Amino acid sequence: MKHLLSIDDLSTDEIHALFATAADMHDVQSREVKKLPALRGRTVVNMFFEDSTRTRSSFEIAGKWLSADVINVSAKGSSTSKGESLRDTVLTVCAMGVDGLVIRHPASGAAVQVSEWVDASVVNAGDGMHEHPTQALLDAYTLQRRLGSLEGRHVAIIGDLTHSRVFRSNVQCLTRLGARVTVVAPPTLMPSGIGAWSASAGFETSYDVDAVLPDADAVMMLRVQRERMSGAYFPSAREYTVGYGLTRNRLALLKPDVPICHPGPMNRGLEIAADAADAAQSVVLEQVSSGLAIRMAVLYHLLAGEPQGGTA
Repeated sequence: MKHLLSIDDLSTDEIHALFATAADMHDVQSREVKKLPALRGRTVVNMFFEDSTRTRSSFEIAGKWLSADVINVSAKGSSTSKGESLRDTVLTVCAMGVDGLVIRHPASGAAVQVSEWVDASVVNAGDGMHEHPTQALLDAYTLQRRLGSLEGRHVAIIGDLTHSRVFRSNVQCLTRLGARVTVVAPPTLMPSGIGAWSASAGFETSYDVDAVLPDADAVMMLRVQRERMSGAYFPSAREYTVGYGLTRNRLALLKPDVPICHPGPMNRGLEIAADAADAAQSVVLEQVSSGLAIRMAVLYHLLAGEPQGGTA
């Protein structure tokens, strides 16, 4: 691995290798001293041009626990707020001898573009409405810890599919691991052209939440991304909840102990009720813990070993 820009960058064996490393990294979280020397002498810069809590914090902790020097750069505190281009910003940062860049950007394809400008390893921490590969890895890792092998397991992904990079990466990752995936959304939030994509990629689509939930082995609720919406995608918040939210009544449709996932942040009362978010089978906080382990594994696989130069 040189970069992690998309789930397509990984073979099935590489995904399983990351999961095996993540399992070892997970044990570090329960230690009194949470520090490994694996990336001592390496420098990782987290460049976040969109707001983030879970992803940014977990990448920062992951790098520090692996003994890397970690620097955080945000749009508001960087020269991009003065009009500097993304290219000039990343070239300037990498000219300081950086080994790894973790980048989140509102433009789809930004991480791929950055990887072509620099010699440092680049991790895509979310690019517009395109992909979020480490989120998909941590989701699959969390479900595997709960369910065992994902081969043949039915995972329902429900919510704002049109604006979700998490959905796009998860479909690739889960189907690669043998899961049966059904995506559910109102017609206005179902991506255009999804029929051809679902046929080629091997997942199913539905508009009917209540028909899908009873057969699901795991449920993933997606946030309604109102900040990306330029028009009215549904009549009201209440109508969305009634039609597509994981409400208290819909919990009764699930088989016992079906894991409930949400990548966060959650709009409680909109796409997920408090009863579901806080239910015994909810794995939302497990996803956060798994995210740290997965991101430690990703940084380890990218940066441990011989130095790669790291300059632009």
